[in-house]
Formats: sequence, structure tokens, C-alpha cells
Amino acid sequence: MAYNDPKTLVSTEWLADHLKDPDLRILDGSWYLPTDPRDPRAEYDQAHIPGARFFDIDEISDQRSDLPHMAPPVEKFIARMRAMGVGDGHQVVVYDGMGLFSAPRIWWTFRLMGKTDIAVLDGGLPKWLAEGRPVEDLPPLVRDRHMTVQRQAHLIKDVTQVAAASKLGDYEIIDARAPGRFEGREPEPRPNLRSGHIPNSRNVHFATLLNADGTMKSPDDLRAVFAAAGVDLGKPAIASCGSGVNSALVCLALELIGHRNHAVYDGSWTEWGMYNDLPVATGPA
Repeated sequence: MAYNDPKTLVSTEWLADHLKDPDLRILDGSWYLPTDPRDPRAEYDQAHIPGARFFDIDEISDQRSDLPHMAPPVEKFIARMRAMGVGDGHQVVVYDGMGLFSAPRIWWTFRLMGKTDIAVLDGGLPKWLAEGRPVEDLPPLVRDRHMTVQRQAHLIKDVTQVAAASKLGDYEIIDARAPGRFEGREPEPRPNLRSGHIPNSRNVHFATLLNADGTMKSPDDLRAVFAAAGVDLGKPAIASCGSGVNSALVCLALELIGHRNHAVYDGSWTEWGMYNDLPVATGPA
């Protein structure tokens, strides 16, 4: 099935049909794990979807924090988007170089800022290229556009809120890391972090939400993935992962099945795994 919702997920066909729309803005939101040697900015400079701007997840963040790529302050987000020529009245489509990996983090960041006219490209750049669609190496023509922001605080959770949710069980905490990391059998890609997971969390590895070609599974299949992981979709959800990137993919999947009450634990395991006074569980959920 093809998703074509300009507020969540659009197909490569949809983007190709709208490529020349004057109010369309395309963002390359590629980002890779510290253990992956790929350079997203260099890849963007070499080839990107026509008109795309590069959204640097590490730079457009709260750099006052010791944690990686925490959500940016409102003022910084506005300044960076205006400099990229992205503002009010624009329909934004964001993609990444893995297919569906980091782009949902930018979708979530826009929603955190109260901007809902944004969709992720289903299958991302790999699907676009596989279909023989155009790319370019030219920088986009940028015109400043005013942007109005209204931060949606309910879409983000901090360590105190997550600790309370873990104890009370009033939220489903959904961890998007691979099972080996969740269960504490495999080391974390970042140094000096304990292994395991937040007590009372469920494991939905982000890759299980995707088809073999890197596109999102159908709503029925997504529901089945959450059910198999023991997630109670009747509860509000907090998504977590290694450093807050893949957790946004869980939120996107929840949104696609009509589950509206979800948030990202921005510090994720990079924060939780760092503090010895926070409890850690190991083994399956």
C-alpha cells in the first residue's frame, strides 16, 4: 500500500508529482550512528533530491546539553529554518539516506514546534534512487520565509517523567533499539553506558516496523508488531531508543495507526544508561 498523507508519510510517487509545487520544501535529514562511517553532509553535497536542503540533526539541536542532538530551543529552530528558506505555509517533506531511519526525528521536531504540514518520504532516498528518479548536486535557491512556532510540550518527556512512568505503569514505554541492546546482551555503541532497558518498557525494534524495501508496513501489520511486543495501545506511549532518533519512527508508526497520544523520551538510553542511580532491567520484556 502507498501512504499519501502530507502530515505523516508520502510515497515517492507523491513527491515526484509535487516536486515543482512552489510551496514544497524538501529536507535531507540523513544521520547515522557513531559506529557508521557514512558522512551525511558529504553524501548530500554529492547527490540529493532536487531542491532539498540539508537538515543537520546534530547542529540543529540544544548544544547546551551534554547529550547528543537534544531538541533545539524554539529560537534556534526558527533561525535555522528561516536561513534554509522554510517557513509558514510550506509543505515539508523530509527523507534520509537509509530509507526510514532519521527522517522521522525531523518530522517529530517540526511537530514539537507546532508545525504539522510535514511528511516523511516513505522508503527515503534509496527507494527514490532505485526508481531512477532525479537527483542533483546544486545548492538550493533559498528565500527567507517567516516561521511561527508554538511548542507542543506534551510531545517530549524528560528523565523524571519517564522514571515516574516506569514506576506507575500509566504509559507504555516503547524501546526502539535492537533486542540484543534492549536485553543487555550487546554493548551500546556509545561508551560508558550500562546495558539493558528501562524497567517495564517494551521492545519494538524500529526495523520490525519496516518492509524489506525500507518502507513502512501497513497499518494492520504495524498493529500486529505492537501487539506481538505486548504493547497496550489503549495507553499513552513514550518512545525511547539509543539517543532519541529512532524513537520518532515509533511515534510515526503510532500516528499512522491512529494512536495520537505519544511522546519521545529525548535523552533516551544515552541519558538513562549513564546514571547509576536509575534502575536497569535485563533480559526480554
